Amino acid sequence: MEELSAGKEKGMRAGEALQKVLAKLSSWLEQLIWLLPNLVVAALVVVIFWLMARLIQNLIMQLLRRVSSVEEMNRLVATVVSFASFAAGVFIALGIVGLDKTVTSLLAGAGIVALAIGLAFQNIATNFIAGIFLSTRRPFQINHLVETNNVLGTVQSISLRSTELRTPQGQVVLIPNKEVFEKPIVNYTVSQRRRIDLKVDIAYSEDLEKVKRIASQALEGVSFRRAAQPVELYYEEFADSSIKLAIRLWIESSQQSDFLQARSEAIERIKRAFDEHNISIPSSLRTFDLGIASSERLLKILAEQRSPDRMRGTTLQKSKTPVSGN
Repeated sequence: MEELSAGKEKGMRAGEALQKVLAKLSSWLEQLIWLLPNLVVAALVVVIFWLMARLIQNLIMQLLRRVSSVEEMNRLVATVVSFASFAAGVFIALGIVGLDKTVTSLLAGAGIVALAIGLAFQNIATNFIAGIFLSTRRPFQINHLVETNNVLGTVQSISLRSTELRTPQGQVVLIPNKEVFEKPIVNYTVSQRRRIDLKVDIAYSEDLEKVKRIASQALEGVSFRRAAQPVELYYEEFADSSIKLAIRLWIESSQQSDFLQARSEAIERIKRAFDEHNISIPSSLRTFDLGIASSERLLKILAEQRSPDRMRGTTLQKSKTPVSGN
């Protein structure tokens, strides 16, 4: 009898548990049926926002390509905006099905994660933001000749972290976008012209008007010279043994090779013209200009020192000098 009663109790307990499970499942089914319209709406919201995100990504790519030539950066910005749009749709869908607390938790967690990432990758984020500003403001473009951070070179690419320059010597230099954005940038390509500055020392004995006329004529035929702007010549100062002449001329090219060629040709032309007109360029070994009168007086003194009578007298004086012996 005891075994029979124990079996009945176990059967009753199993029946009660089964009824509880069935009741719970029935409750869930009722909630599912009640939430079914909201679930359908939430699914539609997710699909619509997914399509909108794709459309927004394509539109942003087209807009960014008009203001930025950095394809990698354009794609990243468009992807971030697209992901943000899709995430907004997911949060709205969760709110529709009544998971508001879940949305709040996700937003709080995303904020904490974003703060941690920002602190951990501060330099990378700074370079990334600087790269965005460089792409939108466009102080230079690909193949522009620029000088920044004491580096002269042609722009090869602008990535998310750095700007790549190729120097005239052939080296590739990577400069962080933050350094490029914060430091001065000299762009030689934008104006499509450059100025050549030369300095020449002229002897004090030269005719300064003649020197300016001959130098100006010599530079008229320099390659790439900008005809609209005449050659500029200015005397700057009186040096120890010369007068300093500054020469400026503009060329119609921004290429470094053209600049070097024009400057070399200008130096050759000035040297040739000065040699043809006997214009003296004092060297750094100190050329003394004594003038005509001083030169004649010096030559006369040297001639007297070397005259036969003076040298004979010097010899006789040496012969009459007593020689002391032991």
